Amino acid sequence: MRLGGPIFNQYKDPATWLAGLKEAGFTAAYAPVGPDADDATAQAYVAAAAKAGIVIAEVGAWSNPISPNNDERRTAIDKCVRCLAHAERLGARCCVNIAGARGTQWDGPHPDNLTDATFDLIVETTRHIIDAVKPRRTFYTLETMPWVFPDSADSYARLLKAIDRPAFAVHFDPVNLINCPSRYFRTGEFIRDCFAKLGPRIKSCHAKDIALAGKLTVHLDEVRPGLGGLDYGVFLTELSKLDPDTTLIIEHLPNAEEYAAAAKHIRQIATEKGVSFR
Repeated sequence: MRLGGPIFNQYKDPATWLAGLKEAGFTAAYAPVGPDADDATAQAYVAAAAKAGIVIAEVGAWSNPISPNNDERRTAIDKCVRCLAHAERLGARCCVNIAGARGTQWDGPHPDNLTDATFDLIVETTRHIIDAVKPRRTFYTLETMPWVFPDSADSYARLLKAIDRPAFAVHFDPVNLINCPSRYFRTGEFIRDCFAKLGPRIKSCHAKDIALAGKLTVHLDEVRPGLGGLDYGVFLTELSKLDPDTTLIIEHLPNAEEYAAAAKHIRQIATEKGVSFR
């Protein structure tokens, strides 16, 4: 497994990009350039990553391809197609988006998000994106979320079967699935179940943590790894059983110091559990 995250040096070329990753101690990275980069620039980064032993983990296609607004939906689908093609060009482990939402908040809750009709729309939309690119080296994935499919290992397994495309795979963010006390107090058991049902299809994961507040009603906050209740021992142990290039990407922290603290905690737990990062 490989650990990665954002870097904070203002790189302008592959050498300075690699320097930032080395300083952070990361062997996995977000895509270093976007879909608008020319082929020569993209390939320069790909070659540099290969030489340095860096895995490009993810191309983010963040958008709402199931929006009820038709113009927004078309724009989002076009973005997903472009980003998937870019992930294929880079040889990234995956292109990742969330499924979207049926309301005005692209990543928010809505009464229609967890309906059969929305499930079918996600299937249709994801097939369209994959079929437009037909990737051979990368995968299109949907990040797990608390209030839209896939919101559990079982709903992800249903999507894998329904979408029925070899290029559709799993992006696993366990924190996004901890949406109630019963899951919060049994994160180790919950994570084991997710890996048992989805493990071989997981291409990349996000590293965060979650804390349950003691005020009414249920209130869950995303926090830095090590400051919450997620069982990182189980998470890293299960992750270590997959393809050794499977990536774990730290996210949503405000500065380099917080990312360094998160990485230190994750590496410490890995050492305690007898697993290691490449």
